[in-house]
Parts: sequence; C-alpha cells; structure tokens
Amino acid sequence: MPLIRRTVQAAVAACRRRSIVFTDPGHLDAELTQQTENATSQIAANAAGAAEMNTSALHVQPGVLEVRARVLADVHYLEGMLIAARSRGMVSDLVDGLADAVDIGHELTTVLADTAHTTIGAPAGGSR
Repeated sequence: MPLIRRTVQAAVAACRRRSIVFTDPGHLDAELTQQTENATSQIAANAAGAAEMNTSALHVQPGVLEVRARVLADVHYLEGMLIAARSRGMVSDLVDGLADAVDIGHELTTVLADTAHTTIGAPAGGSR
C-alpha cells in the first residue's frame, strides 16, 4: 500500500478516535500542554535516531518525504474543516485560524519538497 494512502488512512482513523471536546479553556490548555510534553519527551529519542540513520543527504530524503506526506494529508484535512467552517458561517477567528494553518501547511510542504530536491543535488523547484 502506498505511503500516502497509509498516511491518509491513519489520519482519518486518528480523527475518528477523537471524542473529547473541551468547553473549558483551562481543560483545553491542559490538553495542549500535554501534547507538547508528549512531543518534548520524544525529542532525545527522535534526535538520536535521526542522527544515527541520516548519515548522508540521500539517507535524509525518505524521512523528508514521509514528513511531507503526513503534513500534506493533514493540510488537506484542515482544508476540509476550513470549507465546512466557511460554509456554516462559523466565527471569523476560527475561519481565519484555519485559513492561516492551511496556508502555512502548504508553505511547509513546498519547503519540504525543495529540501527533498537538495538531497539529490537537483535544483529546488517547488512541490511535485
């Protein structure tokens, strides 16, 4: 099964597992803090693994492509949320935040595509 298909399926499955909705700002902040702490706790392991595996530019390429695929799938999901928020007349701060996230996500996929090109010495020409 292609990587992008597995990534999209994983993203959809993860979205379906989300069942908690926060109505209290304190609870939402606690969740955001927990997410950051979980990611931070993995920094050393991720850095060590990346340093060990990525011994040349070509070794970096698969990781860059994998991250780009995940980001692209998430950006497309965000685009769906943005379309729904706009069509349902949700508050402008939400619509604006989603639009910003989509734009930044697309910029990130372009940077990652350009980075992937540098792993083979080809001129960076944007996303493919």
